[in-house]
Amino acid sequence: MLSLLTLIFMVIFCLESLAAMLQNGFMVVVLGKEWVRRPTLPTGDIIVSCLAASRFCLHGIGILNNFLFSFDICYQANYFGLLWNFINTLTFWLTAWLAIFYCVKISCFSHPVFFWLKWRISRWVPRLLLGSLIISALSVISLAIDHVIISPTTIILPGNCTSLHSALTFYRYHFFFHVAVLWFIPFLLFVVSNVLLMFSLYRHVGQMKDGSPGPRDPSTQAHTMVLKSLTFFLIFYTAYFLSLITVTVRSILAQSHWYWLREVITYAGISLHSTMLVLSSPKLRKGLKRRL
Repeated sequence: MLSLLTLIFMVIFCLESLAAMLQNGFMVVVLGKEWVRRPTLPTGDIIVSCLAASRFCLHGIGILNNFLFSFDICYQANYFGLLWNFINTLTFWLTAWLAIFYCVKISCFSHPVFFWLKWRISRWVPRLLLGSLIISALSVISLAIDHVIISPTTIILPGNCTSLHSALTFYRYHFFFHVAVLWFIPFLLFVVSNVLLMFSLYRHVGQMKDGSPGPRDPSTQAHTMVLKSLTFFLIFYTAYFLSLITVTVRSILAQSHWYWLREVITYAGISLHSTMLVLSSPKLRKGLKRRL
C-alpha cells in the first residue's frame, strides 16, 4: 500500500511531466510550422525544436517507465528503460550543443578561437545533431549487450548468488562508466559554456552600468535577467545530473516517497529550462500570446 506522501509526490511528478510535455509539444508545433513555411530555419531554432521533441519523449517515457517499476512490471520496463536511456543521452548532447551555440553567438570574447567558431558553428550543427543520434544509439547498443549478458545469469542460475552478484556488479560498474563518458562529457560542455556566457554577460552588464544613466536601463535589466535565469537553470540542471548519478550508485524502491521526490527534483530542471526557452524566444512568445 502506497503512503500518502508517496501519492502526493507521484501526483506532483505527473503534473510536472504533463506540463513539460505540453510546453515542449507547443515548441515543436510552432517551430515545425515555421520550418514548413520557410525553406530554412535559423540554426538556434533547429536545435531548440530537436531538443523540445526529445524532451517531450523523455517526459512521456519517464512517466511510463516509473509507473511500470512502481507496479513491479520489470520485464517491460527494461525495454522502456533502454528507450529512456537513448532519449536521455540525446537530450544531454542537444542541451550541450544549444549551450555551446548560444555561448559562441552571444559572448563577446576577443579570442581568435571564438571568432573562428562564430563563422563555422552554424554549418556544424547538422553534423552535431547527427553525431548526437549516433552516440545515443551506441549507448543503447552497449546497455542492450549488458542486459543480454545478465539475463541468462539471473534466469539459469537463480540459486548461484556469487555469479548473480558478480554479474550485477559488472553491470553497475559498466553502466557507471557508460554514464561518466556519455552523460558527464555533455554536462561538462554545458557547464563550461554557461559559465563562459555568464562571465561575458556579467562583464557586459558592468560596462553598460558604467556608460548608462543607471541600473534601471532596459538593456541592463534584460541582461541581468538573463544572468539570473542562466544561474537558476545551471543549479537545477546540476541537480538533474546528480540525481541521475545517484540512480546509478544507489537504487531506491519505486514505492518509496524518496524515489518520487527524487523524480520530482530530477525532472524539475529540464522542465524549467523548457519554460525559459519559451519565454526567451520572441517567436515562441508570439505564438503563446496568439493561443492564449
